[in-house]
Amino acid sequence: MKKITLKDIANHFSVSISTVSKALNDSPEISKSTSEDIKSYAKEKNYTPNFNALSLKNQRTKTIGIIIPNMLNYYFAQVLKGIEKTATKKGYKIITCISNDSLNKEIETIEMLSTGVVDGFILSVAEETETEASFDHFKSCIAKEIPLVMFDRVVEDIDCDKVITNDFMASVNAVNYLKNKGCKKIAFAGANMDLSIGKLRHEGYLAGLKNNNLEKDDDIIITTHEIYYKKHEAVVKPLFEHTFDALIASDESVAIAAMKIAHEKGIKIPTELSVLAFSNGILARHSNPRLSTISQHGEIIGERAATLLINKLEKKITNTTIETIETDIVFRDSSK
Repeated sequence: MKKITLKDIANHFSVSISTVSKALNDSPEISKSTSEDIKSYAKEKNYTPNFNALSLKNQRTKTIGIIIPNMLNYYFAQVLKGIEKTATKKGYKIITCISNDSLNKEIETIEMLSTGVVDGFILSVAEETETEASFDHFKSCIAKEIPLVMFDRVVEDIDCDKVITNDFMASVNAVNYLKNKGCKKIAFAGANMDLSIGKLRHEGYLAGLKNNNLEKDDDIIITTHEIYYKKHEAVVKPLFEHTFDALIASDESVAIAAMKIAHEKGIKIPTELSVLAFSNGILARHSNPRLSTISQHGEIIGERAATLLINKLEKKITNTTIETIETDIVFRDSSK
């Protein structure tokens, strides 16, 4: 069956192609009844826009490309929720892709979608992209005037809008809180320190120790690259060869693995060991004991990122913006 075009729809209604295009894009210039008739007919005939043609005519697709490292992380799911909610409210659609922390997958996705399929991108940089410091695909987007908004994992040297968490202060505040509760030996199970967020959280932890006159002990500082829960126990187990009375973990799964080992060793939580973790997901609410967390406000970050990109697309802002979202601690049963 021949693919229906804007011209075919225009001929059917005896109107101009411009009128059809405006109707499909909810232009206030077209009456509601005419818009609904044209949309209904287009849907009936399975009309899909020619993205390349739209791009050549310098028209917007009103579609945003989202690239996240993985879907297993509750935080990314919350960011996606915030993006989708804001995009829908403002009349935009989203296309979501997963990089699986692969540089090549990220490059392929951007190349595929930047051919006129989407108007701009919201993304969290793949781990491999950051560790290899390979950013030409981002520079190419900017050169083509395709707006980017980065969140969470961002590249400082790329001149684009960013929404970030104050990871440094999140760790400082976590140490302050635990010290105020009487903890003196605070362990740290951090994220990959080849990544900016891993470095900032580690630096914040060390600054927190120093500010509180607490001793740094390398034996109770570890990093984990694992994203699968079953492997977290093996990663955190060596910590328990040493003495500590509190733990700050990079995510909920790491914290829960540590609590499981503590339970097996007869260590009481929170009287003998307080545990805090980054993120604030479902696991935290249903673990036993319920896990105290450092909330990164993923949904708010998604909303801000979508608003930034849409404002840039609609020429409401032209300057580069960096928004910082502060964290807070959600107190539950795993800490004093």
